Amino acid sequence: MKVGILGLGTVGGGVVNVLQKNSASIERRTGVKIEVVLAGVRDVTQKRICDTSNIKLTQDPFEVVNHSDVDVVLELIGGIGLTKELVEKAINNGKHVITANKALIANHGNELIKLANKKQVRLLFEASVAGGIPIIKSLEQGLSANNIESLAGIINGTGNFILTDMKEKGRDFDDVLKEAQSLGYAEEDPTFDVEGIDAAHKLSILAAIAFGTELQFDKVFTKGISTISTEDILHASELGYTIKHLGIAKRTGDGIELRVHPTLVPSKKLLAQVDGVINAVIVTSDDLGTSLYYGAGAGDEATASAVIADLNDIINNQTSNHILGWKSQQKLPVIKNDDIRSEFFLRLLVSDIKGVLAKVTGIFNDHNVSIEALIQKQVDENKNAHIAITTDKVSTKTVMSIKKSIEASEFNQAEVQIIHIELLD
Repeated sequence: MKVGILGLGTVGGGVVNVLQKNSASIERRTGVKIEVVLAGVRDVTQKRICDTSNIKLTQDPFEVVNHSDVDVVLELIGGIGLTKELVEKAINNGKHVITANKALIANHGNELIKLANKKQVRLLFEASVAGGIPIIKSLEQGLSANNIESLAGIINGTGNFILTDMKEKGRDFDDVLKEAQSLGYAEEDPTFDVEGIDAAHKLSILAAIAFGTELQFDKVFTKGISTISTEDILHASELGYTIKHLGIAKRTGDGIELRVHPTLVPSKKLLAQVDGVINAVIVTSDDLGTSLYYGAGAGDEATASAVIADLNDIINNQTSNHILGWKSQQKLPVIKNDDIRSEFFLRLLVSDIKGVLAKVTGIFNDHNVSIEALIQKQVDENKNAHIAITTDKVSTKTVMSIKKSIEASEFNQAEVQIIHIELLD
């Protein structure tokens, strides 16, 4: 099998290194020798992390997708505009395509897979979600006898690194973000990571595979972690929770939930103990029950592992085209965020005056919402106090109405923080 690579950066270079290092075992398992013959790069003179002595380099990416000797194109450059054009051209030329590009698949996967089906080639993207963890293959193959009921995952390592450091060292968000950038975990513009867009891309892919639907990235409710404070983390910890930035997909009687947001997870749960840049996904299915998929969510060789696994699948003809290659799709509507029911954590800053607690609990009573736990602590010389509250299960619309009522009161001193709670039973 002759392979052309678009991009020889961290992931592309990692693929070449792993193919060279493990060539004997890969050939033994598949019966086929995989040979990288051509790579499209920005600068042919640039120093690389892999040996390119037997690879022709070109600064014209279309040479790769048009080359007659290339059987499979690995798209590892990222982005959407030119990348989409290159992937379409490769497919139209009858070449299989493997990509690690979650933004491309989340935004254009439906049309690209339809094109791949029409041209009878494969478009695979295991590496687009959770790095080297074989979560897509697990959903498609290992759990194929199951109905998937829900999944919840830490699927962005940058956000998990930041929240872990904030909890363990008591540092604030901006301080840890700067360190994440200095370590290369976060981009110069960290918006996609810290505001949840990257995780939403990945969640839309996982949900489509888990539930057999088309990709619906535009319907994922998305909230980032930039508003999480050390006070939130401390109060959550005192109440027995750890804050994680989760992508959550659930099947309900009314449709599916698709949401990415900060979440309080019981500290004793496995997902609460996944720290640093590691990714993890918990899947709940009807036959197996709960299963956990854990590992490196990024990095050259970890991501290369997933890319090469897709190459092996093409050789062995094991996997259907993801999502739209299935014979049928379920038409499941996405539930609006206002209608999602959850337990919630609320943190208030209020004037510590006589009767304030009764006024706060009165607002919850007015909305017919039960308080499960409550902590009150004086926080400054102005006699302001933090009140942290957890609720029973209630709709997002109702808890937002409570927030509005509190913020309109004379005792309120700051915007009310609201965070979902997931028990992950």
